[in-house]
Amino acid sequence: MANEQLAEVREKINRIDEKMIALLHERQQLADEVAKIKRQNNIALVDPRRETEIVNKVAEMVPAEERADAMIFQRMVMGLSKSRQRQRLYGVAEEYSFPAPKPAKATAPTVAFQGVRGAWAELAANKLFSDAALTNMETWDDVFRAVSDGDADYGVLPIENSQTGGIGEVYDLLRKYGCYIVGQTWVKIEHCLMGVPGTKLSDVREVFSHPEGFKQCRQFLRSKAWDLTGCRNTAVAAERVASEGSNRYAAIGSERAAELNGLSALARDIVSDPSNRTRFILVAAQPEYDDTCDTVSVIFRTAHRSGALCDVLFPLLAEGINMTRLESRPTGEKGKYCFFCDIEGHISNEAVRSAFRQIGACCDYLEILGCYRQDTPQR
Repeated sequence: MANEQLAEVREKINRIDEKMIALLHERQQLADEVAKIKRQNNIALVDPRRETEIVNKVAEMVPAEERADAMIFQRMVMGLSKSRQRQRLYGVAEEYSFPAPKPAKATAPTVAFQGVRGAWAELAANKLFSDAALTNMETWDDVFRAVSDGDADYGVLPIENSQTGGIGEVYDLLRKYGCYIVGQTWVKIEHCLMGVPGTKLSDVREVFSHPEGFKQCRQFLRSKAWDLTGCRNTAVAAERVASEGSNRYAAIGSERAAELNGLSALARDIVSDPSNRTRFILVAAQPEYDDTCDTVSVIFRTAHRSGALCDVLFPLLAEGINMTRLESRPTGEKGKYCFFCDIEGHISNEAVRSAFRQIGACCDYLEILGCYRQDTPQR
């Protein structure tokens, strides 16, 4: 009985869908006429005031509990209309090319990372390379500069933590130096509190770590009346405790950093989230990709108006492309942001290229940052 009732309702839905598609086709034909009039009279494609009026009018046509759904539906329909008009006004959108891949360096590449021995970035570099000359840099900026200038073949940098989110400065430096993402890996973060041998928790008065380390261990630190002092990274914090040689100081970092500096673990597994891990990207001066790559990273900037981001996301929806990450960053101009986006796919895939053509047509700026494997194997 229930199956029959369900089939009957579904049949009604199917008939409604057929009417909606027919009406959408009719509406898109009218969008062609609108585009023709706009072209002949040099009228702007987007009219934010009219869009707002239409959405508000639709909201008044339905019960209060359905207003949000109606407004979203109307914006989707208008987004399709604008995409259609854009094609009619400007023709085929620009093809966003990506440089041909450069072969990966086969033997003993030079890999730069920020920090000293024992830093999480060093562990990430060792996960990505079995035979590489690792060189440590003082800052993330130094890593990018070394890669850009050719002093290092690759750079390894943190870009996202599963607990604290994206690392904005690294996103900004990607834009600044124009490097390409050619790989990535995830490192499980297992912080410990370390001090000189013989130190007790009751002795500690000041703790050193990178600010991200403090955030990742905030539950452990919450009940402690310690001064927290930031360092360039957790391995540098360990070095500082070792150089101080006093039991009033402790550091948060990896047990490897403790071992390298002759320190003892005062407390283990102090991260707030046991599943805590950090994503590290591998960057190079030129792109490196092959047929096994399954992730594309892009940066884009939209106009500062309502619905601008939706215009960008519609092509991904239409092409059936899964977006795995979206991160916003201020551009420096008041109220304007750029977006970093990761999608599943390959740069040569026609669906991906079609989506980028459509996205580029409705963006102020679009740049492809890399095509690489989500789980990059060790080289």
